[in-house]
Amino acid sequence: MSTDVLGNPVTLESPAALGPLNDFVEGFIASEARAANILQAQEDGSAIVQACCAALHMFAETGDAPRNARPFLARAQAAAPRATPREQRFVAAVAAWVEGDVSRAIALHEEQAREFPRDLASLKLGHYHLFNRGDSPGMLRLALAAVPAAQDVPYLHGMLAFAWEQCHFLEEAEAAARHAIAMRRKEPWAHHALAHVMLTQGRFTEGHAFLQDVSPTWTGLNSFMVTHNWWHQALFAIELERHDEALELYDQHVWAEVKEYSQDQINAISLLARLELAGADVGDRWLDVAGYLAHRLHDHVLPFLDMQYLYGLARAGRSTQAQVLMHNIETRAQRASEDARAAWQGVCVPASHGLLAHARGDWASAVDSLGTALPRLVEIGGSHAQRDLFAQVHFDALVRSGQLSGAQHLLQQQLRGQPESRRLKRQAAQLYSDLGLPSVASFF
Repeated sequence: MSTDVLGNPVTLESPAALGPLNDFVEGFIASEARAANILQAQEDGSAIVQACCAALHMFAETGDAPRNARPFLARAQAAAPRATPREQRFVAAVAAWVEGDVSRAIALHEEQAREFPRDLASLKLGHYHLFNRGDSPGMLRLALAAVPAAQDVPYLHGMLAFAWEQCHFLEEAEAAARHAIAMRRKEPWAHHALAHVMLTQGRFTEGHAFLQDVSPTWTGLNSFMVTHNWWHQALFAIELERHDEALELYDQHVWAEVKEYSQDQINAISLLARLELAGADVGDRWLDVAGYLAHRLHDHVLPFLDMQYLYGLARAGRSTQAQVLMHNIETRAQRASEDARAAWQGVCVPASHGLLAHARGDWASAVDSLGTALPRLVEIGGSHAQRDLFAQVHFDALVRSGQLSGAQHLLQQQLRGQPESRRLKRQAAQLYSDLGLPSVASFF
């Protein structure tokens, strides 16, 4: 019996399938585009190959992804009796995902991490589901389970770093990220985790220099990873009020890869919105993004995605399509499974109303609707840095609606934690001036 690149036994019909399978396994955990090479082996009827092909289709994050994945899943399930217990569990986890039972998928990935801790593709997939649910402790639990058996794999330490960071253990996150990078300089997920730490701690100049230093290693990555790491670099530029640089990063990197892909789209939406909230002129860039978002009106894969599609359409002036998507979000929320109902109904719907109100200039409604959703925003997934967009929209609505005391309460706390932010200092100077506190405004 053959073994994959991590030493896990694999049951293959053809030895030629081993190379593409290894590309999927290592490419997936390394955030590299070669993970898609598994499709080169799709004629191999083995359970693990077919399950990986099904997973690859699911990562498209489109409404038709389950339909596209099912033929591969059916072949995986047919071959599963001849596969190893590890492979069988991986097939079952992908099947649960395709059928929309994410809770079962997570449970199976947790079992896999305990029994086969070197199955890091399974662990990474479990992280994906847990992240989309805002379950950071689950991410940490999953990664820690694999450390004794897979501590020689740099990508595990990158996953561990991000889990620590999302649980607010910033020192532990930085240590794990730096350990991963020391093992392998080209570890983009560890770069990403360390960028999160530096952003949270307000180390903007250092973070900007760090990403600039490691960016030459971002070769051969999947489109999400390369656009997202450049997105992080643009966030540092915005905090340092280098708007021209951030716009250049948007044009050359963030919105320059696979424009049809969901994650590339939300990177673009989020960056344009943040630039505008920071006072930059983004020109007609919303229009190009909206042309791709127009195909997302019926997807409803994740609430976190739908909320940003909605805001992008509204900011581009596509009010009719935005209204259709808002209606479809409400319908999706009504039909949500028990597992997903709270996120869709209790968070996504009010937040979406707030985002739509903000895009339309209805500041008071934006404050009310976003204010309802913000305390529970973690339930829709995304990272702290990604969800901060919604807090920035809420703050902008507070200021524009004249609720300056509430805005001061939020802004001053942020500024104390991030004194290097020129963006926050400029906003604070204007806010204190508007509050009739010119002497305080002069501090900034």
